[in-house]
Amino acid sequence: MESTPDSAEAEIPPYWLTRALFLRGLGGIYFFAYLALFLQGKALFSSEGILPMQLYDERLKLAGIPFYRTPSLFSFLPPDQFLLPLSFVAVLISVSVILGWATSFSLFYLWVVYLSAMHRGQVFLGYGWESLLMEVGFFACFLPLLFRPREFHHSSPPERLQFLLPMWILFRLMFGAGMIKLRGDDCWWDLSCLDYHFETQPLPNPLSWLFHNLPKPLLHTGVLINHLVEVLLPWALFLGRRARKLAGLGIILFQTTLILSGNLSWLNYLTIVLCICCFDDHSLALFAPRRLKLKMFEAIERAKTPLKRMPLRVYAVLVVLLSIAPMLNLISSRQSMNASFDPLQLVNTYGAFGSVGRTREEIILQGTLAEIVDERTEWKDYEFPCKPGDVSRRPCVVAPYQPRLDWQIWFASFSSFESEPWLVRLVYLLLQGNPVVVQLFANNPFPQSPPIYIRAQLYRYELLDPRTGAWWKREYLGPYFPPISLKTPALKRYLEKLGLLSEKENPDS
Repeated sequence: MESTPDSAEAEIPPYWLTRALFLRGLGGIYFFAYLALFLQGKALFSSEGILPMQLYDERLKLAGIPFYRTPSLFSFLPPDQFLLPLSFVAVLISVSVILGWATSFSLFYLWVVYLSAMHRGQVFLGYGWESLLMEVGFFACFLPLLFRPREFHHSSPPERLQFLLPMWILFRLMFGAGMIKLRGDDCWWDLSCLDYHFETQPLPNPLSWLFHNLPKPLLHTGVLINHLVEVLLPWALFLGRRARKLAGLGIILFQTTLILSGNLSWLNYLTIVLCICCFDDHSLALFAPRRLKLKMFEAIERAKTPLKRMPLRVYAVLVVLLSIAPMLNLISSRQSMNASFDPLQLVNTYGAFGSVGRTREEIILQGTLAEIVDERTEWKDYEFPCKPGDVSRRPCVVAPYQPRLDWQIWFASFSSFESEPWLVRLVYLLLQGNPVVVQLFANNPFPQSPPIYIRAQLYRYELLDPRTGAWWKREYLGPYFPPISLKTPALKRYLEKLGLLSEKENPDS
């Protein structure tokens, strides 16, 4: 007799749908991660790019850093030839995972290629959500069949252990974020952080102005809610089925508000994917498509008693051992933010926005074709795809995709340009008219010939009511770095000293 959803409702095992939806969601995260790597990788990491992977690999070897500390396929496969093809294949595999065709082999490919890129991506791939993706991605390799792309297969019923491990990741992610805030900035104690956050976050979106202008009591209540969700609610993940579902729902709602109020790459989306593991099939069956449920019931009807899954159990023991250092960090008064304690990024510590800026300062790159720079020189701005520049341009909606250059220049405004080697090399490449790097910008103000000089100016930006005809107002603060040309003697010396010039670019070295 054919099984139907109605007749089999009472026989639903705990985590068939959970596993399927979790893997599909993870496939979506990988898709955006690899799409960014494929579209931006050449400009960022090739020999023509801002921080060439090959030069970085050479510096690691010269420094005597052993391979096992930063393992990467790109120590053996030249990035110029292999980064984009491997990323393109990963994009296709990510689509297959989204469609429900995940295998352990395909997920391992996604994990190992991205880990390899991370270990050679330097500041551009050094964010907390990269480590989170690696930790979740490695765990996910234990969920599907090794080579057979079947979501619901009778020989592989899900195990409870498979969904205790994500709870541990989710706990450390949320609790770490909560503790770094309480230790990092007084505004998290006097409840004023949200008075500034929506305006000063890396990449605001069109709704950021609305959030920024909410009544102060509501913003202060939001800080309290943040503490409840990040510091207290994670403990409910271990208090039984009902408490776990309430915790998952609370975290999803919280992450949704963060998605609505800004562009934080895929961090919030991957957190929501982890929250799927808070719900068993009895909960998810209410929302799953009928086609998925029918496939699940067919697998249930033929399901075998699962064999002991030794690899998963060995991995669980390894997670326990590797969790010692992250947990010591978590309870330390000197808690590190978004740190990894093993070269494979298997167990990490997390935390973001430990401190919140009170004002928003933006670096504006400008170029000129003038051979002599004076007060009458005409300068043209380089506009970025997403970060604030032109005050009349609407903030972008880009997450979970991440424009890497936009993010990194936001961090550069907190330090001097001498502390940002990538920015100096970016200017060097723009002065050369490098066509690959120019593609990272929203415009090329010098399409015919490259500028002779480039400078950077520092402005303070404030959100405006868009009904006034502008999204921002800005105030000039002063120069970030003075006009630089290819004839500036210190330019090449600086890049050569830091190992950021290849022999081709600096034949006199």
